[in-house]
Amino acid sequence: MLPGFFKQHFSSSRLKRLRDFVFAEQAVLIAIGIAAALVFAFLEVADEVSDGETHEIDIAILEIFRVPGDPNQMIGSFQFQEAVRDITALGSFSVLTIVVSSVVIYLLLTRRAAAAVLVAGAVISGALLSDLLKEFFDRPRPEFSAVAGELSASFPSGHSMISAVTYLTLGALLARLSERWREKIFFYGVAIVLTILVGTSRVLLGVHYPSDVVAGWALGAAWALAATALASLLRRRGVV
Repeated sequence: MLPGFFKQHFSSSRLKRLRDFVFAEQAVLIAIGIAAALVFAFLEVADEVSDGETHEIDIAILEIFRVPGDPNQMIGSFQFQEAVRDITALGSFSVLTIVVSSVVIYLLLTRRAAAAVLVAGAVISGALLSDLLKEFFDRPRPEFSAVAGELSASFPSGHSMISAVTYLTLGALLARLSERWREKIFFYGVAIVLTILVGTSRVLLGVHYPSDVVAGWALGAAWALAATALASLLRRRGVV
């Protein structure tokens, strides 16, 4: 009787702790689950790209945005083309460095060193991962742009991936600091829109295949979700 009683009590206690943990960390567990699904999506796209299965659809989509008979020329007016170039700069190394550095300095000035390290670490590690993946896959750029040969490898899109990491992480940070739901939705919405605009601009300019951008979005969003989940766990423990 006694061994059975202790076994039952121990099991119930463990189940209760597990249930309490799941209830308290359900947002974190959801974020981790979505991040895992996005990583799986990236791996699926990478596998299809490696097998050449996306080439036809990639070319077909790129040709939609090129002038017929002149594939080096993007469609649209001069003003539209300039707007696309301005938008793509939002995912450039220079602009993102300025944005992240400003946020990190602000967090340090407000004595949030752990949060500053988390933001900087998420973006820097994401950039390093992007470079490693480019070297590993070594996919040539599309031949629709005169500058394509001067750029780094094509897969995944670095602009798409790092803008997703940066803007989604910062959007989650700002949403965390907001009390009203409409403000949280606004910050998340702006982060998502900026990420989509940057990736789309890469296809319009003809410097990336659509599959490059989709893969960059998937892995960048997964990286941002992982950083957000880590921040939530550290915040509950009083570290951040």
